[in-house]
Amino acid sequence: MTTLSSPQWRSREAAHAQRAHRLTAAAVERRGRGEKHPVEDFLFTYYNWAPGKLARWHPGVGVVLEAAGERADWANYVRSGTGVAVDGPGLASARSATIRLARDVLAATRGRAPMLACFGLHEWAMVHRTRPEQVRHAGLPLRLGHDGTDDVVESHKIRCSHHDAFRFFTPSAVPLNELQPTRVDQAAQEQPGCLHATMDCYRWAMKLSPAVPGELLLDCFELARDVRILDMRASPYDVTSMGHEPVAIETPEGKAAYVRAQREFAERADPLRVRLIAVCDALLARAGSA
Repeated sequence: MTTLSSPQWRSREAAHAQRAHRLTAAAVERRGRGEKHPVEDFLFTYYNWAPGKLARWHPGVGVVLEAAGERADWANYVRSGTGVAVDGPGLASARSATIRLARDVLAATRGRAPMLACFGLHEWAMVHRTRPEQVRHAGLPLRLGHDGTDDVVESHKIRCSHHDAFRFFTPSAVPLNELQPTRVDQAAQEQPGCLHATMDCYRWAMKLSPAVPGELLLDCFELARDVRILDMRASPYDVTSMGHEPVAIETPEGKAAYVRAQREFAERADPLRVRLIAVCDALLARAGSA
């Protein structure tokens, strides 16, 4: 166990709160006005974690906070010697299946070479052969219209490996996918070039919280936010009104730009996966010693 003095951990807590505010203030303001943003609010609606949860700093598992009596009654915290700590054994017992799944998926993803030729066509497949009223982001126009969008889907190979993207394909697009990813086979199918698998570093950080240090949680959130922007820039939607230039993946130039960004995101995600796997290992070790 590592021990942090009150000045040490309160300094980290304050820095975390400031960083979280910078990342979430716009979303909080929009919520107050009843407004929605189809690009930036995705991380709060799809992953269903309110901005306020990001503001709460946790030290992670294996850290004792001195003079932190106010945390003694927090969920998943326990008194430990002269301070308070995240209840690693309790979390490991209550979430053992989730921890093992997270570790399996993260480690398997790291062990594969990235596939860099999907070109974000999952977003296009979610619009294939729909009517205007059926489009998920009805407030945004389609860059190429419905017919043009269908042509892009039908003239490309679709190879989506991520279940949580594939499950939103339209019925007409499902048989066009070369893979049929399922939840059960997730660890066997995830690969580091997938934008949604990269965004899911944030999902796993949430599911492992509060065992994940707050700094790591925000690192995962920032990466997911940046990935989401590319996801929508490369989608069939026209997001210029949101201040984003399109990545026209239907062109050679757009494909090349998408692949470059994919590779950069895969490189950014790898050290985050390493840190998340370390959290899983720490929890599983505590489960074994409890």
